[in-house]
Amino acid sequence: MSVMKIEKSPLYSIVIPIHNEEDSLIPLFAKIVETMEAHSWEFEIVFVDDASSDGSPALLEQIASLDSRVMVVQLRRNVGQTPALAAGFDYARGDIIISMDGDYQHDPTDLPAFITKIHEGYDIVSGWRKERVDDYVTRRLPSKIANWAMRKLSGVELHDFGTTFKAYRRDTIRAVNLYGELHRFIPALASLQGARMTEIPIHNIERPAGKSHYGLGRTFRVLFDLLTVRFLLRYVTRPLHFFGMIGLACFTLGGGIFSFLGVRKLMGHAIFIEHGPLLIVGAMAVIAGIQLVSTGLIGELLTRIYFEGQQRRIYSVARVIGRPRKAGIA
Repeated sequence: MSVMKIEKSPLYSIVIPIHNEEDSLIPLFAKIVETMEAHSWEFEIVFVDDASSDGSPALLEQIASLDSRVMVVQLRRNVGQTPALAAGFDYARGDIIISMDGDYQHDPTDLPAFITKIHEGYDIVSGWRKERVDDYVTRRLPSKIANWAMRKLSGVELHDFGTTFKAYRRDTIRAVNLYGELHRFIPALASLQGARMTEIPIHNIERPAGKSHYGLGRTFRVLFDLLTVRFLLRYVTRPLHFFGMIGLACFTLGGGIFSFLGVRKLMGHAIFIEHGPLLIVGAMAVIAGIQLVSTGLIGELLTRIYFEGQQRRIYSVARVIGRPRKAGIA
């Protein structure tokens, strides 16, 4: 007599970083519950309170006391969205982890589309704000430029890197180390592990209450992050290749200058008098080459320490409200 093996339905973890979102919390929570329960899915909601100074902490504690599927991770200080998401990912127990913003600009009715798509075999499903409602000058135009640059630099063909609304397989997101403000570039970083990814159009709705925490000033931070991601994608395991190429160019320039000056010296010219500035440039080029190669060698050592050493977390948790879920901490 054969026994049919019944597969346990996966647990879905919805991770939501919060910072001063008291006006959006109740409607967002209610809509998520309504959407997930309509499909009879087993789920949990992990709110990460990034040291809110409004009524958000009290509301979150109240929600957690009423629904055992809710866990609140309260951070000791405001650390930003990337560390807050990292904390949520660490505490999430789900086989599938979905991240979304807490300002209700992400529509919970899109959750089934993410879940359906990830069950088709993808490791990451990214949202695409195809029809954006944000201000064109301060939000949409910088986003278009950044997304174009990210596609070119990373080779990952996504339309929208910036949205937090994404679904991940647990093993995929756990393989990505987050720091700085790199949460928007998770697909690019995950591509290092060979993750399969796709994107789906999502609703982009007007923020129902409060004021956006992001503005035009964020564009400059994104540009620096682009450079960081480019370095991580190409040279994180071989920094000497990056610094060494520039150092070699400096050596070549300095060597060429000294060769020229040597010939001039043999011809009887007064090098210090006739070519003093050029001599200084040559010396600076050689010194820069030595420094860059040395930096690359030090980077090689640090890379090995980083990959082989003990990883430290980038956040500090004050307390956890809800059922203890230490099994989710890697």
